[in-house]
Amino acid sequence: MNLGIIFPLVIYLAFVFGAAIYAYVKRTKGDFLTEYYVGNRSMTGFVLAMTTASTYASASSFVGGPGAAYKYGLGWVLLAMIQVPAVWLALGALGKKFALLSRETNALTINDLFLYRYKNKYLVWISSLALLLAFFAAMTVQFIGGARLLETTIGISYTQALLLFAFTVGIYTFIGGFRAVVLTDTIQGMVMIIGTLILLGGTIYALGGVESAVNKLTEIDPALVTPYGPNEMLDFQFMASFWILVCFGVVGLPHTAVRCMAFKDSKALHQGMLIGTIVLSLIMFGMHLAGALGRAIIPELTIADQVIPTLMLQVLPPIIAGIFLAAPMSAIMSTIDAQLIQSSSIFVKDLYLSAKPEEAKNEKKISYFSSIITLILTALLILAALNPPDMIIWLNLFAFGGLEAAFLWVIVLGIYWDKANAYGALSSMIVGLGSYILLTQLSVKLLGFHQIVPALTFGLIAFLVGNKWGESRLVKTSEKSTALEK
Repeated sequence: MNLGIIFPLVIYLAFVFGAAIYAYVKRTKGDFLTEYYVGNRSMTGFVLAMTTASTYASASSFVGGPGAAYKYGLGWVLLAMIQVPAVWLALGALGKKFALLSRETNALTINDLFLYRYKNKYLVWISSLALLLAFFAAMTVQFIGGARLLETTIGISYTQALLLFAFTVGIYTFIGGFRAVVLTDTIQGMVMIIGTLILLGGTIYALGGVESAVNKLTEIDPALVTPYGPNEMLDFQFMASFWILVCFGVVGLPHTAVRCMAFKDSKALHQGMLIGTIVLSLIMFGMHLAGALGRAIIPELTIADQVIPTLMLQVLPPIIAGIFLAAPMSAIMSTIDAQLIQSSSIFVKDLYLSAKPEEAKNEKKISYFSSIITLILTALLILAALNPPDMIIWLNLFAFGGLEAAFLWVIVLGIYWDKANAYGALSSMIVGLGSYILLTQLSVKLLGFHQIVPALTFGLIAFLVGNKWGESRLVKTSEKSTALEK
């Protein structure tokens, strides 16, 4: 083991646990449900920016994305920059609407808002199932990414690294809840920016400058410095699909939407949009460029996802590498803790308390139940991550797409279209998610586009058709009621 790398990491993790303990103390002084799941709706603009950007920047941004850039070259860096407007778009589209609705209805989860807006318990059940399936896949990716980092940098086996990472994330989420998540996300966001700049600078310095780096990539494969990559993989259809999947579709990610329930005021929202966009731009550009240029330093990696931890060991002194290790760890932890909290809320708030609303007053029992669910989910994720794929980015994008196919139109049309009803929402959720899974499993690409494009198209058509059918059903029901009254 390299103690020079481990020492700064231990200090960082101690700091993270300190934030979790602080959040636990705050939690004991307020209403458990509001504090644990939305942090008492008290996020400032800077905290909102950091937690949204940190949640979005995940294992794919620090492990999988740079791994893809290592394999496909500078074209993937260009592709990654499509994600830059994601925070601005998500907070701008959902922020004020979600904030007003959540305060008006005292909603703590996305399903609370669905129930209020659509007034249909079946929609909540299907939504809960879709969320759990997609979150489980997404969290498995984060566990694999965290374990890959620790395995490569501190010299332990993959299984040991996985257990260490799972223990860290599970315990601090278990202790602190949402407030711990946003506090640590704020810390982690700053660590990510510093770490990104350090690694990119170290990589360029080791290669003797940008021009020298590009020349070395050209010698390996001229396609690595073209916009289209090897075999012209990054064509128009791929670019357009990727924009929908990781930018426009982010509006439909429930764990991003939940952030819109928890900020303090309009000023905080506007600051969050600006700062979050700047933070995301730096991270996406820096990490993907480092991954692409890393091919010139370590050209023969068997597993592309190991490029960032291997690069750290090659171009940075041990102490600096240990400090940087906190950056990708931060990205992964900040994503998975948000998804763990939301998965816990599905079991506790959306399913258990909807069946037994009287139990909401028993805070001790609810607290215990929430914590146990978090730990059980962590244990299941360890099992799921034991046999990882070589490139995690495809699994992460699959989970992203599943969430967007199920929820994008249900969220957007639900808050912007007054005539949207439960029939349309149910139709969209079932058709969108079902077609996405089917097309993905059959590896079908209509007109060369990624499966998310036809899935969202089918989901939108299903919403409109289902909504029209629902309107006619509601009119007939109303006419029958009027006839009976007469």
